[in-house]
Amino acid sequence: MSSRLFILDLAEGRVFSVQPDGTDKKIIAIGGRRPDGVAVDAEAGHIYWTNMGDPSRNDGSIERCGLDGSNRTTIIPEGATFTPKQLQIDRRGGKLYWCDREGMRVMRANLDGSDIETLVQTGATDADRRDATNWCVGIALDPGRGQIYWTQKGPDNAGKGRIFRAGIELPKGETAAKRSDIEVLHDGLPEPIDLEIDHAKRILYWTDRGDPPLGNTVARAYLDAGRDGGTAPQIVFRNLMEGIGIALDGAGDRMFMTDLAGSVYVASLDGSHPSVLLMTQGNLSGIAYANLS
Repeated sequence: MSSRLFILDLAEGRVFSVQPDGTDKKIIAIGGRRPDGVAVDAEAGHIYWTNMGDPSRNDGSIERCGLDGSNRTTIIPEGATFTPKQLQIDRRGGKLYWCDREGMRVMRANLDGSDIETLVQTGATDADRRDATNWCVGIALDPGRGQIYWTQKGPDNAGKGRIFRAGIELPKGETAAKRSDIEVLHDGLPEPIDLEIDHAKRILYWTDRGDPPLGNTVARAYLDAGRDGGTAPQIVFRNLMEGIGIALDGAGDRMFMTDLAGSVYVASLDGSHPSVLLMTQGNLSGIAYANLS
């Protein structure tokens, strides 16, 4: 079975891929507008990525292309989402999910970009937008249990970052701005960014920016209270340089991370056997791992 990593360079607007050992770099797309989140539908042969655009303007978008860069198209046009960040695919449900930072939303749409919905709304005014505790950044899906997870990172180095959970579907009669099913799983975090779930072990992983010792790390916690002593976060990787992206290969007991300093890292899921795969590759944001055959 062949597999590849798909990586975004925010500064240069590039999508590229490499082997899981960091070799065989291939440029897939250029000209993105601050790309941040990437997801791969290997079965359909599609790569999706978010473009943040200018964070001061409502001009974010989402693009899709083939695994080789062919048939590139914009499926969520500029202005339909403000500052889209991490992106996830629910292939069985036929949906894309993403967080919208300055839009202060958790959103979804069909895989072709139709039927855009807001699932969570944390603010509405310009004053709300200036409050970074309202910024939705990372997202993860648990379709089997009908749940979404997301981060609200808070101001830089403020220790106000939080991770939330809610149902994938809005409760009947409720709105995205007023939901009764939202849980705060973790708070007081430095700046939680991207999320991934190890579904087999029911463990949530996330990158955390902010100052050491708690920031610029990868942390993890069990999703279910009471298992293995509770759900308190455990830091399993340190010394990222403004860490953002994370991707898991559960079968291979590997996690891959990216940071704005331009490095790609790999380690076992418990943080052991760390290694640097690539350095000085630009300002790296999102990363996805995919089995291609």
